[in-house]
Amino acid sequence: MYYLGIDLGSSSVKIALVEKTTGASIAIVQEPENEMSIYAEKKGWAEQSPIDWWKHVCKGIRKIKNGFSVSENDIVGIGIAYQMHGLVIVDKKGKPLRPSIIWCDSRAVKIGERAYQAIGERLCDSRLLNSPGNFTASKLAWVQQNEPDVYKRIHKFMLPGDYIAYRLSNTINTTISGLSEGVFWDFETEGISNSVLSHLKIDASLIPDIAETFGEQVFVSAEGAKGTGLKIGTPIMYRAGDQPNNALSLNVFEPGEIAATGGTSGVVYAIGDKQSIRETSRVNNFAHVNYGKEGRKYIGKLLCINGAGILYKWLKINFGIASYGEMNDLASTVPIGSDGIIIIPFGNGSERMLENKKTGARLLNLDFNRHTRAHIFRAALEGIAFSYVYGMELLKNDGIIANAIRVGNDNLFRSGIFSDIIATLSGLKIEMYNTTGAIGAARACAIFEHGNKMFSSYIQNDYVKTFEPSRTRTAYETAYKNWKTELGIILNQ
Repeated sequence: MYYLGIDLGSSSVKIALVEKTTGASIAIVQEPENEMSIYAEKKGWAEQSPIDWWKHVCKGIRKIKNGFSVSENDIVGIGIAYQMHGLVIVDKKGKPLRPSIIWCDSRAVKIGERAYQAIGERLCDSRLLNSPGNFTASKLAWVQQNEPDVYKRIHKFMLPGDYIAYRLSNTINTTISGLSEGVFWDFETEGISNSVLSHLKIDASLIPDIAETFGEQVFVSAEGAKGTGLKIGTPIMYRAGDQPNNALSLNVFEPGEIAATGGTSGVVYAIGDKQSIRETSRVNNFAHVNYGKEGRKYIGKLLCINGAGILYKWLKINFGIASYGEMNDLASTVPIGSDGIIIIPFGNGSERMLENKKTGARLLNLDFNRHTRAHIFRAALEGIAFSYVYGMELLKNDGIIANAIRVGNDNLFRSGIFSDIIATLSGLKIEMYNTTGAIGAARACAIFEHGNKMFSSYIQNDYVKTFEPSRTRTAYETAYKNWKTELGIILNQ
């Protein structure tokens, strides 16, 4: 018997099949094979078709079933992970009224900023744990203000993962974690925020019913079975946004545990158990997947670094290097501190952790007589790693006492230099595992049926290696201090 995981991203849909008893990954497929399109009618906009998402989900599930001779009776549970903060709106027949406004669309920024002031910074910080920002609630308000005829026809709004669950089951619902990522959840009243609804003039009837994050949320309908080849009645047993789900995939559930990624952008996602928030302008706070389970009120603190792996990719392309491994080898020939070269990596738009300042990337102290591309590659790894350490200091100021960092085996953390810097300056071990969001979403089905113990046992077979803090802390501290000094000069200009 198997669990099926669906990971809806903005570039593709990944489908994973895992064995129910052992959690072993049997197969992963991706649809489409090339990246999905993002439509940008105007600058700062980003939209995708929910109907296209559904087509890719159906094709991917059929591909994995046919390719591995899996019958409809063999799949006993479905988990869903999805791109966060998106908005899907449907009419009474469940038909999307417009393309989805996805996570990277910035059209609603001003609406969120005005809401933060009007609702009150203190109330937002203490009860929403966020500014309304550019999240789902603000995007829904944008539709109301700019497309009133469309808004009048809305039956329900959904997050992207809710829409996939709806197409599978013909039932609309969502989760507390999902509502919190849309900034609809009041953590003080433990219910929908009347303050947000009142200020944005959103009718409460548009909000879906709430289902448990782990449980038999909905069941595959006849229509869902027809599209996917799944069995009617197969339960959807888990649903979460991509960053909470990535943390779950790495077995990050308890306060002090951290999940980190180092792709195009970087994420540090830490679990806290306190609702006293100090860094709402720089850190996002959402109900973690186990929020409310057994009385826990665990908060996922999400810190995003836009200028991360995109810098290393830019260097690889523009220096004409064949592989990241070659770059890492060259970088390892240069001592800590890169012989004085400092790189500020924030060249991928405004950085929330820098209070939305757009500093651009900076290359400092280059000496044409001494420095080579190896120095630049080393300085890039150091600059990106230092930005993670800087972000973790913000999380510490926000009440996180970290005790563990877990990462996947598919990003910047594969660089020994990068991981060594973060482990040494944080004083924490970094554990690396072979797992993905789609695999984690599939395995999460086990939590409802068997509890966390079985789920946690799955990841032990995925262990790759541990990066221990090194004895070169003094050299790293000096380099980090110099990096922070330069960043401070830039931020104060």
